[in-house]
Amino acid sequence: ESARKKDVRTSNIEAAKAVADAVRTSLGPRGMDKMVAAANGEVIITNDGATILQKMTVTQPAAKMLVELSKSQDVVAGDGTTSVVVICGALLKKCQELLEKGVHPTIISDAFFKASHKACEILESIAIPVNLEDREALLRAATTSLSSKVVSQYSSLLSPMAVDAVLKVMDPARPNLLDLRDIKVVSKVGGTIDDSEMVDGMVFDQKAAKSAGGPTRMEDAKIALIQFQISPPKTDIENNVIVSDYNQMDRVYKEERNYILSVVKKVKASGCNVLLIQKSILRDAVTDLALHYLAKAKIMVVRDIERDEIELISKTLGCLPIAHVDNMKPEKLGSAALVEEVEVGKGRVVKITGIANKGRTATVLLRGSNKLVLEEADRSLHDALCVIRCLVNKRFLIAGGSSPEVQVSMQLGHWSKTLQGMESVCVRAFAEALEVVPYTLAENAGLNPINIVTELRRMHASGEKYSGINVKKGTITNMLEENVVQPLLVTTSALTLATECVRMILKIDDIVPVR
Repeated sequence: ESARKKDVRTSNIEAAKAVADAVRTSLGPRGMDKMVAAANGEVIITNDGATILQKMTVTQPAAKMLVELSKSQDVVAGDGTTSVVVICGALLKKCQELLEKGVHPTIISDAFFKASHKACEILESIAIPVNLEDREALLRAATTSLSSKVVSQYSSLLSPMAVDAVLKVMDPARPNLLDLRDIKVVSKVGGTIDDSEMVDGMVFDQKAAKSAGGPTRMEDAKIALIQFQISPPKTDIENNVIVSDYNQMDRVYKEERNYILSVVKKVKASGCNVLLIQKSILRDAVTDLALHYLAKAKIMVVRDIERDEIELISKTLGCLPIAHVDNMKPEKLGSAALVEEVEVGKGRVVKITGIANKGRTATVLLRGSNKLVLEEADRSLHDALCVIRCLVNKRFLIAGGSSPEVQVSMQLGHWSKTLQGMESVCVRAFAEALEVVPYTLAENAGLNPINIVTELRRMHASGEKYSGINVKKGTITNMLEENVVQPLLVTTSALTLATECVRMILKIDDIVPVR
C-alpha cells in the first residue's frame, strides 16, 4: 500500500520535472526559442514559457498543474513565466531527495511554506522603491523583460512604446486599476519591426468599404458607432413570401429602398460622416444598396467591427454605441480631425487621428516581416506591458540577472541554521533549489555553471547583494550598474506560486481515475 503511494508521488514529480526541463533552456537572454508545431500544421516560434506550455499537449495530471502555474504567473505578473516553472522543477527535485530520506511530505510542505514567506521578506528588504515619474527606471525594466525575446535587438524601440502606452492608459487617481485591454495592438505583416509605431489615435484592422465609391478620407469627422443593421428587416422565423405579379414585386423593392433611405437620412441628419458598423450575426450589417446610398450621402463606412472592440472604441473616441437608428443624436457621436485609410504593407488600415476629448487608451501598430515574428513581437510587447503594470501596482524594483535568487538562497541558508530539526533541513533544501536560476542562466549562456554559481555565492557572502550574471560579457557584475532590473512583483509571485504548486503536488498520494 505505502509502496503504491510512493509510486504515485514519484511519477507525479517525475512528470512535472520533465515539463520543467522542457522550458528550462529558454530562460534568460541567451535562452533558446521553441518551435511549436500544432497538429493542424500551424507553427509558432516563441520564448514565452506560458505560451510554450499552453500549446504543449500534456496528459499527466500533475504536469498539467505546471501549465496552470505558468498561466497564473502570466496573469499575476505577465513576465517570469519560464522562471516560475524552472523554480518549481528544482523544488520538486529537492522534495524527491528529501522523500527518499524518509521525510514526511507534510513536514516538507510546511517548511517550504515558511521558507517562501521568508524569501518574500528578504526580497522586499533588498528592493529599491521606484517613482513612476522616473521614466528611465521603467524603461530599464521593460528592456530587461524584452532581452530574452527574439525581438530583443528592437528593445530600444519597443520599450519606450510599452512605457508610453501604459502611462497613457494609467489613471493617476486610481493607478491600481490598470487594464491592459485598453491598449490595442494591431499587427500587420509587411515592413520590419522598425516600422512599428505608437499611434496617437486609433487604428482599425478593417478596410473602408468603398465598393460603392464611398469616401476613404474624411477630415473633421463625426464618428458614429452603430450596432444596428442598415439592411431590409427580416422576420424572426424562416418564411417565404410568394409574390405573384410584377407590380407587387416592384412594391417590395420600393419599400426596401424607402426603408434604407429613411435610415440613411436619419444617420445623415445627426451630422455623422463616418460610420463604424458592428459585425452582425443575423443578417448582413449593410447591403450593397445601403452602401450606395451612404456613398451618395458622402458617409465613410468601416464595417465588421468586432464585438469585443466596441467598449475600447467608445472609450477612445468618447462616443456611445447606438443600438437603434432612432437614437442617432449628435451628442452620441465622437469627433476627430481626420479619418483616413492608409496603406500598411500589403493591407490597408483605417487610421483615426486628432481625436477630440480622447479617453485613456493607447494603440500600437506592430509590423513584422512574417507572421511568426509578428506574433512573437506581440507576445513580447505584452510581457513588457505587464512588467510596467507590475511596477505601477507595486512600486519596487530589484536587480535582475539571478542576483535576487542567490541573495535569497544565501539568507535562507543562514536562517535555516537557526531552526530546529527537520524544518532546518527542508529550508536548506529550498535555499539550494533557488540556485537553479543562476545555474540555468549560466548554462544557457554557455558559461561554466559551477564556477559562476560558486563565484556568485562568494560575492553575495561578502556583501555585494546586487551582483548577478552578466550574460553578454560572461562575467559577474553589479546588475544595477548594468541596468538589468525587474519588478519585485515578478519574483515574489514566482516564488509563492511555485511553492504553492509544489505543496499541492506533494500532498497528492493517489490518483483515482473516474470514468
